[in-house]
This record gives sequence, structure tokens and C-alpha cells, in this order.
Amino acid sequence: MAARPLSTRAVARISRPSNCFSFVSSSRHVRPFSTTLHNQRPELSSTTPPPPNTIPSPSNNGTNNTSKRTGTTHFGFQDGLSESEKTERVAGVFHSVAESYDRMNDLMSFGWHRVWKDHFVSSVNPGFSSTTPPKPQRILDVAGGTGDIAFRMLHHAHVLNNNPSVHVTISDINASMLAVGKSRSQSLPASQQASLSFLEADATSFPPGSVADGSLDLYTVAFGIRNFSNIPAALAEAYRVLKPGGVFACLEFSKVANPVFDAVYKRWSFGAIPLIGQLVAGDRDSYQYLVESIERFPTQDQFRRMIEDAGFVVGGDGYENLTGGVAAIHKGMKPL
Repeated sequence: MAARPLSTRAVARISRPSNCFSFVSSSRHVRPFSTTLHNQRPELSSTTPPPPNTIPSPSNNGTNNTSKRTGTTHFGFQDGLSESEKTERVAGVFHSVAESYDRMNDLMSFGWHRVWKDHFVSSVNPGFSSTTPPKPQRILDVAGGTGDIAFRMLHHAHVLNNNPSVHVTISDINASMLAVGKSRSQSLPASQQASLSFLEADATSFPPGSVADGSLDLYTVAFGIRNFSNIPAALAEAYRVLKPGGVFACLEFSKVANPVFDAVYKRWSFGAIPLIGQLVAGDRDSYQYLVESIERFPTQDQFRRMIEDAGFVVGGDGYENLTGGVAAIHKGMKPL
């Protein structure tokens, strides 16, 4: 599925893409940096969300309530799970929703996720090179099973930046999501198919030899990192596999600042999205988990600190809010 250009005028606080990989803090702070599975579905939570004033929130230290000492984490609003149990349950969620995932995203976001993804890809500007011929680039798109981000990046690199020497690997822990991406990739131009590969892997610990140290120019993850069982471990892996000067870029649901908008957004999320999941996909529980996982994800400032703690250099605010903070783009650069 080739990327379709969309207008980004409607996105709140969107900045003009730079001519190289960059990390964006806000529309006022843009600092460019050049760069040379799964199994059967387990039982899911059907927990009724608590009242808005009692919804669990991330811990103040920005660790997403994950304890490195005990290896415990959460699954939506359920606390005290082992990391392996969360990994298994998340696998069940995405195995269940794989075929309807993008259609559900359209319904849940009124199509906004497409605008956010287009802007995200433009902001990292894959394939840009100041040399002739253009320099090769290697990109890893994590939790990218259905190919939405990877296909956009290949189109941007090969067509807009005229750089055929860009290779994108789609990595996902879920075989069902990868199967959807592989099927959709058959509609890409032959040159883009040849520049695409797939890796079934856990982003908190890639299989030995699958992704070498310092081998990547760009690591992307869109709407996936909140589902990881250990976010600090995933950030450490991102740091390991990037080259010095390489960029970590993350698009994720975040926190709305305006209290009125936030109240409306929460009512929609907890009231409508699970119901839509039931009606459209026949799966209320999986979509209940998805909205709970959004609520449990750290704030923009907390996640920025987690990126910095992993060793990345962060410019300005360290993030760019989209649509009032419903989603945000975070970027960091591995020091030279």
C-alpha cells in the first residue's frame, strides 16, 4: 500500500519538514540532524474503567509503572503482571485485531491517524542525502506490522527524495500483524518491495544477530511503544542498534492539555471506542485494552525523560504535540 499524500494543515502545531532526519520538539523548536508471535489469544480484561478522577496515571518518575527490579508491569488498568504475561496478552490483542486494525483506526480517530502518520514520515524525511549519488540508509520500523509507516517511508525516500538506496525492515512481535503487512506489500512497486524486509521480534530484546550494533540510520515506532512490556529496555535496544548520529522517532498517543477537550476525548475513548470494536470487529475487550493503554502511557515530559535516560540527545521540548496532544512525536539522537 503506497503512501497517499494528505494535507497536514489541520494538524495542530505542525512544523515544516527539514531536509534531513530531524527531531522536533515543537513547531517553534526544530533542530535538524544529518545522518550520513504469535499464539492463541489469552483472556483479556473487560475491566470497566473507573471514573475519570480515579483513572490510574503514570508514575511521577516516568517509568510507566514498570519495575526494573521486580519485572512487573501492567496490562491496561491491571497491575502486577509479569513482563512475559503482558507480552503474551498484548500478542493476543493484536492477533485478534490484525485484520481490522487499520479500519478501526479510521473509525476511532475519524481518519486523523493518517494525517499524523503522513506528518510523522515527512518530519523524519527518509532518504534525504546531500550527496550524489545519495547515501544508502537503513531504517527499522518497530511494531510496524501492517506496513502503514514503512510503506510511507519507502515512497518518501524512493519517490520524493529520489533515493533508491533506502532499505526498511518492518519488525513486529506479532506474526498476524506481519502477515497483513506482507500481503499489502505485494501492491508496492517492485523496487520498493526489493527494499523491504520483515522481522518477527520482541523490541525489548532483538534476537542475537538480527539487528547489529550501530547499524541503523533511523529507528521508528508508531502507536506501538505503549504496548511494550518494558519501555526502558526497548529504548536501550534502540540506542544500541542506531549509528552515532542516528535518530529515534516515536509517534504515540499522548496527553491532552486542555481540560475541556480532555474530558470530551476521554468520554469518547472509554464510551465509544470499545463499543465500535464490538460492532465492527466483534471484539470489545481488545479495544478496551487499547484505550486503557493510552491512558496509562507516560506524559510527554515523562517520556522525554525516559528517552534522555536511555542516552539520547533531545532538542528543545523534545516532542511535538499533534491535535492538542491527542498524539505526539518524540525524537532523540544518538550522540556522535
